[in-house]
Amino acid sequence: MNIAFYAPMKPPFSTVPSGDRRVARAFIDALERGGHGVEVAADLVSCEPIGDPERQRRLCAEGAEIAERLLQKFRAKAPDSRPEIWFTYHLYYKAPDWIGPIVADGLDIPYVLAEASFAPKRAGGPWDESHRAVQAAIARADLVFGLNSADTPCVVPLLRDPDRLVPLKPFLSPATPAMHLGSSPSTSARLLTVAMMRSGAKLASYRVLACALKRLPPAGWHLTIVGDGPVEVEVRALFDRPEVVFAGRLSEDAVSELYAAADLFVWPAVGEAYGMAILEAQAAGLPVVAGRSGGVGDIVHDGQTGLLVDEGDAEAFGDAVASLLAAPARRQTMGIAAARKARDEHGFAAAAKLIDTRLRALVP
Repeated sequence: MNIAFYAPMKPPFSTVPSGDRRVARAFIDALERGGHGVEVAADLVSCEPIGDPERQRRLCAEGAEIAERLLQKFRAKAPDSRPEIWFTYHLYYKAPDWIGPIVADGLDIPYVLAEASFAPKRAGGPWDESHRAVQAAIARADLVFGLNSADTPCVVPLLRDPDRLVPLKPFLSPATPAMHLGSSPSTSARLLTVAMMRSGAKLASYRVLACALKRLPPAGWHLTIVGDGPVEVEVRALFDRPEVVFAGRLSEDAVSELYAAADLFVWPAVGEAYGMAILEAQAAGLPVVAGRSGGVGDIVHDGQTGLLVDEGDAEAFGDAVASLLAAPARRQTMGIAAARKARDEHGFAAAAKLIDTRLRALVP
């Protein structure tokens, strides 16, 4: 089938690395694995981060103009070359889909969503315009792939049929390296963090992490932080200590090498949906210490593949890291379990098959 693909938060071929970009690309790979032709239909970034109603109205108007141009373009094509499904990845109250519902209605084709979240508490607030657009898009959807179990209670009531929600565990890209537990022994445990440096939840996580490190023993560990972003100066100031090294932005291959060499992945995960870096770390055989937020618990089995603590609790986070620093054998056992879980529950092939099966059922 021909599929028009759109990611309102960030285009899948953006030059700025992020978990959102990785997941969008993984969905495109999965669709292509099913034999579908995928066209990235639009690159409008609909994210409006500060709650400006006028900006939301402008984005709505811009989205409508793009949708009309796309309809003209698609209608000019031969029928067998037109999109048969519109597929939007990741929309929420700050980043709605202003384009897809119009195109899907105009072409009379199924409208499919992946990772849609809805927050009733946003009604009437500064993002009300975007909030109502998300509500309408979910209600219009013929199928919703749910990657985060925390989204389910608010999404299902909007659907015409609860069966339109298809649980789909976050899945790895086909290029994700396999588990590696062959790093040489070290007297200093190698901690790793991979995350962008931007305001909001990411910065809040870095603050929790910096506070948590103060509870660790003064020796026997070091932390490598991978990532950059607009608040990099502020993040660096939080970690003014010799045990912490900043690696900056690295290629995917270089990050994979760090996963392979590390002993423990640490990320407080404040406001995290689930965390692709957490999943990739586990696939590489790393145990994880993370905050219990969003769908992180869908990825990390507390006590088996890592340790989860209450979101934002720096004291508990530091104690959890310290407990694993003191237990290298337990870290290794957790790492093996983490890699097995990533392989068995978050594999690419199974996800691609499920996506393909449900999409084909939509189009005769």
